[in-house]
Formats: sequence, C-alpha cells, structure tokens
Amino acid sequence: MNVSFSPFALNPIAQSMDRLLDEAFGGPLHPLWSRGDGAGATAVQPMPVDVYATGDEVVLRAAVPGMRPEDLEITAHENTITLSGKVHSPVEAEEAKGAKWYVHELWSGQYRRSVTLPFEIDAAKAEASFEGGIVRVVLPKAERAKPTRIALQTGGGQAQPAIAGGGADGGQGAS
Repeated sequence: MNVSFSPFALNPIAQSMDRLLDEAFGGPLHPLWSRGDGAGATAVQPMPVDVYATGDEVVLRAAVPGMRPEDLEITAHENTITLSGKVHSPVEAEEAKGAKWYVHELWSGQYRRSVTLPFEIDAAKAEASFEGGIVRVVLPKAERAKPTRIALQTGGGQAQPAIAGGGADGGQGAS
C-alpha cells in the first residue's frame, strides 16, 4: 500500500480540532478560530472593531476586508450600533468558474458585529466612511449624554464651577 502525504489533506485535522474546541468551550468562540468547512456553513463571522469616545462623539472603526460598500449595512437602535454585510466568495466569481482550488482560506460569507455603548447617541447625525477595507462611523453623543458643568454655591452666595464638561450649555455652566 502506497501512502503519500499532502498538505491539503489537513482539513480533517482542522475539523477534528474544531469539534474538540467546541466540546471543550461550548462553541461561542468557534468563529474566532474556524472558517467552517464551506459545506452549507451559515455561521456569521465576527469583525474586529475599535471603539473610542471623546466628550462629544464616539468613533467605531471596523475591519471589513473584501467587503464592498454596497454589501455593508450600518444600523443604530437606541445605544447599539450594528454593522453587517457579506463578503462574496471568490469560488463564486466568474473568473474562478471551472477552476481547481488548492487552498481556499480567505473568509467569505455573512459578517455581523453589534456594539452597545454605555450612553445615548444621536444616530440622525452619524457619518460613515469606507476606505481600504476599514469602515469608520462617527456618532455624536446625545446632548443629555454629554457631561454638564454644575455650579456650586458657596457660603457667600457666589457660584463656583464644581464639575467641568460640555453639555447643552456648551460646557459653560451657570455662574
């Protein structure tokens, strides 16, 4: 019996590792290490994001390599931002018709990521841009979510600023 080794025959090992990790960790981390076997897999893949806030706004940046802007949807509901979309598989491309694939590791399929913020946002004033596989969403904080300066009354009856910040009054507070 002649047995030869092919690096392309490692897929059963990867599938076994996926099953082992699913059993060990209960499965919620599965999309972080597995791309699935492509045979009808419908798992939604996560997308890495960066989120930071300033006094007036929050910025969300997401890596969406291979995704076209027309295949990306950004929604806001209350204080949750959701990005979802689809990366088309190169296997389905016209140029790949009849091709014999040796390695197919690039992610494709549905992507979805939701981020719940600890404050309200004004989604009506949001701006989004797309460049180089990175989507950038700028969401202003709702006026009531911005810090406000509160004046402190002293014994002499004069108000002294106690807490600084921006707010509906532009951060000036009462004085």
